[in-house]
This record gives sequence, C-alpha cells and structure tokens, in this order.
Amino acid sequence: MLSPDRVLTCAHVVEDRTASFTAEFVGAALGSTVPSVTAWVDGDAYVPNALDADGDPSGDVALLKLEHPRPAEETTLLHRLSAPNRTVQMYGFPYEHNGGIWFRAAVVGRCGRDGQVQLVPETPGELAAPGCSGSGVMDTQTGKVIGLVLSGMTDQQGNLFSFMSPAETIVRHLPLVRRWTRGRTAVDDRLRSTSEDVAEALLDESFAQRLTDWFQHDGQQVKISLVPAGDAVRAATLRRAITLADRELRTPASVDRTFLDPPGTVPSAGGHDLAVDAAGLTSVAIGERIAERMGLRQDPAGSMAERIGATDATLTLVVVGVDEAADPPALLDLLKTLRAKGNRLLLIFRAVDATYRRALYELVVEPERARRARLVERLEKITGPLAQALHARMTAVRAEGVRPLDADLVRAHAALAAFRPRQGAHGGGGGPHPDLARYEWFAERLAARMTETIHTLDTLRDRRDELDGRLRGYHVMHLDAVRGEEEDLTLDALRLRAHELLRNRPCDVRAVEAAVEAYIHRVESRAPRRQGRGGACAS
Repeated sequence: MLSPDRVLTCAHVVEDRTASFTAEFVGAALGSTVPSVTAWVDGDAYVPNALDADGDPSGDVALLKLEHPRPAEETTLLHRLSAPNRTVQMYGFPYEHNGGIWFRAAVVGRCGRDGQVQLVPETPGELAAPGCSGSGVMDTQTGKVIGLVLSGMTDQQGNLFSFMSPAETIVRHLPLVRRWTRGRTAVDDRLRSTSEDVAEALLDESFAQRLTDWFQHDGQQVKISLVPAGDAVRAATLRRAITLADRELRTPASVDRTFLDPPGTVPSAGGHDLAVDAAGLTSVAIGERIAERMGLRQDPAGSMAERIGATDATLTLVVVGVDEAADPPALLDLLKTLRAKGNRLLLIFRAVDATYRRALYELVVEPERARRARLVERLEKITGPLAQALHARMTAVRAEGVRPLDADLVRAHAALAAFRPRQGAHGGGGGPHPDLARYEWFAERLAARMTETIHTLDTLRDRRDELDGRLRGYHVMHLDAVRGEEEDLTLDALRLRAHELLRNRPCDVRAVEAAVEAYIHRVESRAPRRQGRGGACAS
C-alpha cells in the first residue's frame, strides 16, 4: 500500500479492470476480523501482462484506488536501488498460508527487454507461488521495498525462478507511482537523450552496436570508450544508448520500434544501474552517488573502499567524462575498487591522456592479462593432471553412460595454445579477447565434468576391488569345504570367468558383479548338502 488510498499490485490479479472488487488487509488488525475495502483500478493505471516484439514478458502492474482510506502507518514507499546480487524478502499469501508467510530470494539480474529482474529462491520451497503476486520485495540490507513480485516458475530442467518488477520499471509503466518512489533516478540529466538526438545523422551505428553489446553483457567487465568533447554524433549515440538501457527513461515507443532501428543498436531496459556525469565532480561526490544507489550505510569513519568491500551488492555503472572529474587519479582508485568487487564499468573519456592510459592499463589490460593467466592455469590443469587422472581411471574401469571427453580435451588443447603467451612476446595480447568469457565458461564446465567422471570411475574401481575380495574369500571358503571331494567343474568355470573379467582392462564392473554373484550363488547352493557331515553353511 503506497498511500492510505492507493495500492500497487499485479495486473493479472485484477480479473476485470472495469469492475470494483474487495481488497483485504490481512494482518492489519488484531483479532479474527480481516479489514476489507472496496477498490478499483485508478483510471488508466493498468498495464496488462503481455509479450513484447521479442516474446519477452512486459508490464503486469496496476494501481488500485480504495473507496475508504486506510491508516497512514500501514503504507510504504518504493525505493530506487541497484538490483544485482541483493538478498530480498517477500511476504505472500499462498493457498496453505492464509495469514501470510515470508519468502527469501537472491537477485540474479535483469531478464527480458522490459527491465524485469530474475530472482532465485533461497530454498526450493520458497518459490513465489500463487498468492504471492503483487507482494512487495524488500531488500534485506536496507529494509526498503524495491519492487513487486510478478510470478514464479519451474522450467523444463527443474530450475526455480521468480520475477520482480523493480521500482523504475513500475514508474515507467505507471507514472502516477513516481510520487511514492524515493531515491534519485539512475541517469544524470546531461546524459539523457534530447529531442535532437533522434536524427538519423546523429547515430554512429558501429559505436551504438558496441555499446549495446556491452549493455547486453558481452563478456567484458570494463569497457573504455573515447567520446571527444566536440563529437556531436558519438555524444548523441552515447546518450541514446544510456537512455534506452535505463528502466525508467525507456519508453514504450523505444521498445515497439526496435525493428525500425539498425540491428543490434537497441539495448534492453536494465542494461545499467547508474549513469554519472563526472565533469567537475570529486571522487568523494561520485562515491556517495554510487553508495546511495547501492544502498550502502552511511559510515563517516569508514572509507568508500571499505564500504564497497563490505557489501555483496553490485551494479553496472556508466561514468562519462572520467578525465573531466575534479580529481581523476582518485576517481580511478575508486573505480579499481569497484572493479575488484565485480562491478561492471563503462568509462567514457574525452581525450587520450595520462588518465586514459592509466585507466586502460590498470582496469583493462592488466586485469585481462591476469584473467588470461588464470584461464591458462586452469587449461593446463585440465590437459595435464586432470586428463592423466581421467585416462588412468578409464584404462582401469569402464563406465556406462559416461560421455566421451576426447573432443572437449582437443578443444582445451587448442584453447591453451591460443591463450598461452608466445615466447618472446612483450606486452601484446593483454586487451579484451572476444572469446575469453566463452572459454572461461568452457573450462569451468569441462573441469567440473572431468572431476565428476573421475569420481564416478573411482567408485567403480572401489567396487571392482570389493568384488575381487569377495571372489577370493568365497574361493577360500569353497576350498576349505570340499577337501577330498570331487571337483565341481561348473563352479571352477564360474570362478575362472569372474577372475578373467576382473583382470580385463578396462574392467566391466557390471559384468564382474554378475559373474561374482553367479559364483557366490553356486558356492552357497552347495552348502546345505554338507551340513549332514558337520560342515558349516556359508552365508
């Protein structure tokens, strides 16, 4: 409830937008009586759940007006905060909990083009269920309501997801809600598109495509671009990209006309969390702007680096005019801290100067070189010790259903050759590699798959050794029991068969199990005939 007579909810919970209905306020009063008030959609403040031109969900928000106001102390406000990596709570009313229950989740990041945000429930039982739609989403770090629960789903692979419409997306769909929304907007005024920016001549298409790729997560954590002060075309292209990537400033027209723009030049809403014009600002002022957006607590005794280091929340930050700040070296120190915590940075410079070169080296070249070194180290482990361990185990035992990894190992060797520094090379190869993120993902997945396969084969090898011990034990038992008796050729053949299978390489453990069990069954089936002569029954 945003005000005594206004309630924010999902559009899909309103069956008929033209009708009045009853709004119940569970928990608003003590006792068994649940307060209820007649409500209806507030004018045009209704955006149905729909699919946009790309098939992504959009809208699903509505503002209701109450016939009689509720107490002001029951109200809450929306707050603009960065979304990624936040932990949140929701209070919903699923069917089995009419009195309401808390749900916990973590914010993964944006999804689709509308600026909606994907949540992952903390436990499988906390997936947003029917009865949760329209609940406020509260940030656990600040206690502020930052969005609205839309729905929950389980995909074909069994993954659990919930979805949230953050404050800025709600305001874009329902401008009336702006009066109950707190926190500064994400984009500084001078970085917003103007009416003149829509001219076709003011679009640098290749620059727009590179910006869109970065806003769509192209694998680069930090992107540095040059927009000289007198370059009107690049400046307009930058403002256009920043505006389109903002949840609140992006308009329905900018979504609908996606296919009228040059391909790959329209980023999705939510591509960034904050865009700052650094011209004339100190690093302290910029740091406070970032801290406000991230919801960091005020701490006069702690440095900005300490405050950023203490939070798990991250953001995608655009800083325009880094070299026009009041203290560029101090600003670069702040940006290094943000980069180290996993924040994504788009940094715009006006000229190629000492500040630009330092930023390029410290924020792109050197971290990229270290990132490549980590990838090379992982690939060396994959193609070396892990591959040797896997080969040794696959030589020892055979596993049904284990996917062959030969092709993946060939690819790993090729990647290692591509990313390993060439002998005699100096300084080169430190810039962004278009396939680095893809190969990092490949190496991580391959290492995990190899480790899992080794574990599976180790389990089979242990089982083989166990079966070998059982065969030996039952053979000794049999020899002790049949001294002086006629040989059982069938039993000897069964033991010989099991023995041969155990010595085969790779060993088919499932076949060994069957052979050993057949031998044991034959040994045990002979035991009752010996009991009359004082023999012991094997068991």
